[in-house]
Amino acid sequence: MKAALLPDRGVVKILGADARNFLHGLVSADILKLTPGTARFCALLSPQGKIIADFIVVEAPARDGGGFFLDVARGLALLLVNKLNIYKLRSRVIIEDLSETLGVLAAWDGNGAPEFGLAYADPRLPALGLRVMLPPYRAADAAAALVATLVDAREYEAHRIALGIPSGGVDFAYGDAFPHESDMDQLGGVDFNKGCYVGQEVVSRMEHRGIARTRAVPVRYDGAAPPLGAAVMAGGRQVGTMGSAAAGHGLALLRLDRVADAFSRHEPLVADGVALRPIKPDWARFAFPEGAKAAE
Repeated sequence: MKAALLPDRGVVKILGADARNFLHGLVSADILKLTPGTARFCALLSPQGKIIADFIVVEAPARDGGGFFLDVARGLALLLVNKLNIYKLRSRVIIEDLSETLGVLAAWDGNGAPEFGLAYADPRLPALGLRVMLPPYRAADAAAALVATLVDAREYEAHRIALGIPSGGVDFAYGDAFPHESDMDQLGGVDFNKGCYVGQEVVSRMEHRGIARTRAVPVRYDGAAPPLGAAVMAGGRQVGTMGSAAAGHGLALLRLDRVADAFSRHEPLVADGVALRPIKPDWARFAFPEGAKAAE
C-alpha cells in the first residue's frame, strides 16, 4: 500500500443545526442520505451550471463532534467559504477554512484504516483508495498505521491520471466547465434524482438532452508528455486541449464530435507533435467516438 500527503488539498468545515439541509440545497449530491464516516463527491455550481468548486464531503461521527468536512482544492478553500457564506442568510451554520491545520492524505493499492484522523473511501472510484483528513505532521504516523509506504504526491498524481480521473485546474478550468465536461456525472458527482440546487436546471437539461459534446478523456502517448495546455489537433483543426500527464497516461479535454469526424477521416490526434490515443475507461458510460480503444 502507498500513501501520500496531498499538498494541493485543503479542508473546509461546516457545522451547525442547519448544516445538512444548508449543504443539500446548494450542492450537486444528495447530502440528506450521507451518513457519518461516508463521503460524497459533488460541486458548488454557478447559476449557469458551471463548476465553482468540486470537492468530497464527509460527515464526521457525533463522537468526534459531528459536522461536515469538505476535501477541496486548497487554492479554492477560501473562495468556497466566501461563496457558501453568501448563501448562508439565516441558516444556523458556521463555515471555516481549516486548511492551515488540516490536510488530506491519500492511500491506495491496499487495505487498511488508520487509528486517527477522519478516514473515508474516495467516492469517485474504488481504485482511488482511501483518504484521511489529519494534521499534516501526522502523515507519517498515519502511513505507518496503514502499513503503507509514504511516497511523494507525484506518485498519487500518476495513479489518478492512469485511472483517467480529471482534476480541476489542470484537466478543466473552474468557472468555465460544466459537470458533464469534467465527467462528474460518470463519477457519482451529480445526483439527478435530488431536488433543486444551484445550477440544477442547466445540468439536468444537458443530461436529458444528451448535449455534452466536450469531455475530459483519458489518452495514451509514447515518449515525452505533451505540455499542459497544448492544443490537441487533428487534420489542422483543434479538437481539444491537453491536460495532466504522467508515464504515458494523460487526460485531454476533447470535443467528441470533432474527434469522431477526425477518426472517420483517419486523422490522428496530435498535441505538440505527440500522437494521442483516446482510451475508454471501465467507468465511462458516455458514448466514445468509434475508433477509441478500451482500457486494458
